[in-house]
Amino acid sequence: MNSGLSNFFKQLHSSMKKHSPEILTGLGICGMITSTVTAVRATPKALILLDKKKKEEKKEKLKKSEVIKTTWKCYIPSVVTGAISIGCLIGASTVNYKRNAALATAYSLSESALKLYQEKVIETIGEKEEQKVKDAVAKERIDRNPVVSKEVIITEKGNTLCFDTISSRYFKSDVETLRRAENEINRRLYNELYITLNEFYYEIGLTSTKIGDELGWSINSSGPIKLSFSSQLAADDTPCLVVDYETLPKYDFTK
Repeated sequence: MNSGLSNFFKQLHSSMKKHSPEILTGLGICGMITSTVTAVRATPKALILLDKKKKEEKKEKLKKSEVIKTTWKCYIPSVVTGAISIGCLIGASTVNYKRNAALATAYSLSESALKLYQEKVIETIGEKEEQKVKDAVAKERIDRNPVVSKEVIITEKGNTLCFDTISSRYFKSDVETLRRAENEINRRLYNELYITLNEFYYEIGLTSTKIGDELGWSINSSGPIKLSFSSQLAADDTPCLVVDYETLPKYDFTK
């Protein structure tokens, strides 16, 4: 019985910790609403006190200091609730910031490990064999995302079927168009210092994605964009150009 109760509290603690930003945000919003309601309810009482004070002092109008001194106790619940609500909202923001910072660090470490691994693969098996591995990976990607179950986006920038490995979208383009887009984005990257993934998508005729503004390249950290291509056959035996990124877009690329 005690063991079951202990496990229950452990799971409850773990769940609350996991969802603490959502819980704190919800408490903050509820607190703000409560603060507003209590302030509204306190106003009639405050007005009565002000009228009483005017009669006692035989004045038509009180000074600001007198108004505050007469009514401040009425608004104590509203002020306390508002302060707690602000604390909850700040707490939620702090937790999210720490989690995002940890995620960015983990992402950076994984990226460094992947880059080192790729370099060692090339060093061990050679560039030709490494390209065979890339082609096999590209083939696996389009097999997992068959074109027959996907929309093919017509960009009016080429007639070759292409597959983007990040967004898993099929679209029509060609190598020349993609290379021109790569060069244009790199030109802008040197001038503007950083570029989002969505800006690259716009350049090749694709619409934005949800993570497209959160991922990008920085000339100071990632360096210029470098695309890689693999020619494969899609599920319907149509020749397909798989578009991959040797320089992957990063989170926190503006920092």
